[in-house]
Amino acid sequence: MTQQSTAKALEPTAEQIAEQKIYQQFGVTDHEYELICGFMGRQPNYTEIGVFSVMWSEHCSYKNSKPILKKFPITGPKVLMGPGEGAGIVDIGDNQAVVFKIESHNHPSAVEPYQGAATGVGGIIRDIFSMGARPVALLNSLRFGRLESDRVKYLFEHVVGGIAGYGNCIGIPTVAGEVMFDESYEGNPLVNAMCVGLIDHDKIQRGVAMGVGNPVFYVGPATGRDGIHGATFASVELSEESEEKRTAVQVGDPFMEKLVMESTLELIDSGIVLGIQDMGAAGLTCSSAEMASKAGNGLELYLDEVPQREEGMTPYEMMLSESQERMLFVVAPEHEAQAREIFERWGVICAKVGKVTDDGRLRLFHQGEQVADMPVKALVDECPVYSKPSQEPASYAASASIDTAAFEEITDLTGALKDVLGSPTVASKEWVYRQYDYMVRTGTAVPPGSDAAVVLVPGTRKALAMTTDCNGRYVYLDPEVGGAIAVAEAARNIVCSGAQPLAITDNLNFGSPEKPEVFWQLEKSADGMSEACRVLETPVIGGNVSLYNENAKGAIYPTPVIGMVGLIDDIDFITTQEFKRAGDSVILIGETRAEFGGSELQQVRGGKAEGRPPALDLAVEKTLLDAVQAAIRAGLVASAHDLSEGGLATALAEASFGRGLGARVDVATDLRPDHALFSESQSRILLSASPERKGELLALLAERGVPHAEIGTVGGEELDIRVNGKPGVKAAVAELRSVWKEAIPCRMK
Repeated sequence: MTQQSTAKALEPTAEQIAEQKIYQQFGVTDHEYELICGFMGRQPNYTEIGVFSVMWSEHCSYKNSKPILKKFPITGPKVLMGPGEGAGIVDIGDNQAVVFKIESHNHPSAVEPYQGAATGVGGIIRDIFSMGARPVALLNSLRFGRLESDRVKYLFEHVVGGIAGYGNCIGIPTVAGEVMFDESYEGNPLVNAMCVGLIDHDKIQRGVAMGVGNPVFYVGPATGRDGIHGATFASVELSEESEEKRTAVQVGDPFMEKLVMESTLELIDSGIVLGIQDMGAAGLTCSSAEMASKAGNGLELYLDEVPQREEGMTPYEMMLSESQERMLFVVAPEHEAQAREIFERWGVICAKVGKVTDDGRLRLFHQGEQVADMPVKALVDECPVYSKPSQEPASYAASASIDTAAFEEITDLTGALKDVLGSPTVASKEWVYRQYDYMVRTGTAVPPGSDAAVVLVPGTRKALAMTTDCNGRYVYLDPEVGGAIAVAEAARNIVCSGAQPLAITDNLNFGSPEKPEVFWQLEKSADGMSEACRVLETPVIGGNVSLYNENAKGAIYPTPVIGMVGLIDDIDFITTQEFKRAGDSVILIGETRAEFGGSELQQVRGGKAEGRPPALDLAVEKTLLDAVQAAIRAGLVASAHDLSEGGLATALAEASFGRGLGARVDVATDLRPDHALFSESQSRILLSASPERKGELLALLAERGVPHAEIGTVGGEELDIRVNGKPGVKAAVAELRSVWKEAIPCRMK
């Protein structure tokens, strides 16, 4: 008996699967199993229940989150493709478009941080080039526990290493991101990867299996046993047994991905592709089923033709493997030779593994036998959608009574600023981004370190600004307000770079939806995000949901990460956060109130988030953003920096670090000095302007009804911040920069 025959013989029968409820091991409930039997008209065999289990997992079906996702605005005058394909697409004029998406690889990164992060990057890159786009930039959003923990240091170091290793090898610059550290993420880090690409309108592809009788081709390296049940693994809570599930983590090869990407883009340029999709979550299963479903067709797969790198692989293993760097595409029979020639020239495997049918079924053949026969519609469209119970947590009501501004007044304001600058969340992330090749392809105009990264659009004077943002503490304290702030802060960062916000992609990282309090957080944050997207005119064009992010103490902070892209019409409008010239005026726009719930000062001084987050008026935010955008386009702004974690004092310090230019500032306020300098009130931006253009800028802000105050002048080597004429913060820029730079050590232990 062959190894393959032995493996198949060891698989339980359909009767055993039912009697022993083996399906529950794959995350299929009794109710779902009954539904599957109904669709099949019989009990599913081992391969079939495996296929259903991954297609009906939360990761693939969104069965717990679909009611939430319907809240989002997904259309707009510039949206060419919204949710439903590999990535969303937005028009940027001149027959060009930007393609972008963000996805999570949280659970794999918790148990195998280097490969988990690396394959997260590889997967999101394939989502972009499978649309026909050339990837031009990578971003990320990372969350870890406290940096004092040896385990957290290990995860942090290896996640960053995985991101750098994959992106650097494939030659796509990693240009922006964010890192936050909090006990909430202990044991369950968040690793969200985003990719941005450029495409001409006539090159846009879709993942559809078109044309009955057309051949289906497999492209990329041979299939192995890595990543089996990866989608299911991502749809359950981590546990002590999770370390044993390393086989659910894929292994990446960025050099192979580079070959697959270039050959695939050449294939798409040839104009012969009828449908193409990457093999991401659930591998061959998801790509084949979804392509058939979107075309209203069926598919036959001949598994003996699937390239295999391990002996004795069963149909179950081949269908559920999540081996990386693989694609599936459809062409007409007369174009087979042309397609094969392209991949052969690039040294990439290209194998005909199936054909399109008209019966609406996914049929699998192996060793001369039909080993699975499943209705495509049931796999893709008929997974039950759950409306989970929702309940406001008791902590939410209790938190309302906490006056977060009532702490004892801080008199050592310079010391407080150093505490905030030395917090790993606020501190310089140079240790991270210096590992990334962010200048490869020479298109990066603004590298990591400013409010948003900027990448040039080749052959034009246009550029793209991009950022990732979310403050999980805000969302924990008030999900609706915190969700709206995540969108608003992303928009502020984009506008501060000189761009007009276009659209967002989101990554909804939450705990278990089985907990009513967690589902309430998910609902409310989506409400806030949706309203912010409507007011700020940034539709949601795609994204990812990552639930079941829990540790021994409970759910992580709800963290709906926002990835936003904006368009800079002319490179002359590119703006950065650092002060540019001595003698420039420093102008604060927006209103400051005593708001400390979820703030960095509250965290470094008290060690926990409590109270309510800062308030947000979206109409005020929109007015402010429009005014700043107009001012930048009129050439009135020398620098622009969003006020976020750490408030005004931190923003002034960060604006000083770029060129070592200090400032002398005097803030007139009715607030306590510590409140004025460290509050995290929203809708505030720090601008600088030349003496020659200052008057025009102030007039524009006044005309548009934007609160503003000229608070100081750029110059010198010190940051001297006074409040109502009295001393507040005074320190050498170099000293503050040293605190900020050294908080995250250059060598992790």
